[in-house]
Amino acid sequence: MKVIVTGATGMVGEGVLLECLDNPAVEKVLSVSRRSCGHTHPKLEECLVADFREVGAVEGRLSGYDACFYCAGVSSVGMTEADYTVVSYDTPVAFATTLARLNPNLVFTYVTGASTDGSEQGRVMWARVKGKAENALAKLLPGRAYAFRPGLMKPVAGQKNLKRAYRVFLPLLPLFKLFMPALTLGEVGRAMIRCVVAGPPEHVLEVADIKRLGTS
Repeated sequence: MKVIVTGATGMVGEGVLLECLDNPAVEKVLSVSRRSCGHTHPKLEECLVADFREVGAVEGRLSGYDACFYCAGVSSVGMTEADYTVVSYDTPVAFATTLARLNPNLVFTYVTGASTDGSEQGRVMWARVKGKAENALAKLLPGRAYAFRPGLMKPVAGQKNLKRAYRVFLPLLPLFKLFMPALTLGEVGRAMIRCVVAGPPEHVLEVADIKRLGTS
């Protein structure tokens, strides 16, 4: 398969990218990002864009793909709901709309997070916005959009794009795993690949669903 990965300059996207590069089921990976991911590989190409909502100039590079693993995103801390909506709703929906037009059978996975609010009515801002995006993508790509709701995640070997705070947190990961379910980013990447290969019946994937797909 040929896949597009976004967010490879962040921890989640980089982990998914590395799994795709290592996985024999993936023939080609196009990293779409605002800056270089810092990796080189025979399978890997990069497409740098300033705004995922305005990709007309590079549309020719975005066709011929089987899937997009959308891992780009930011923390909602310190952001207004309006600003967070631009990043976490407007941008992925616009990008998916373009990709769906160019690739009629595209599978789209979108990383949201544990406790995302699919009702769009809850009190937690980020969860409402992410839930709204999940619902819009499901409507845009019926049967071919998968919302990934991971929680605690462990980086894979070779990752470069880890925030300093997360590096400090890593030694404590075994302790946190005693109290909450955890995934490796290898499992997340493999689960995304399985969505393309097998098309699981669930289109909202919680931690247990991701782990099952990522280890099958």
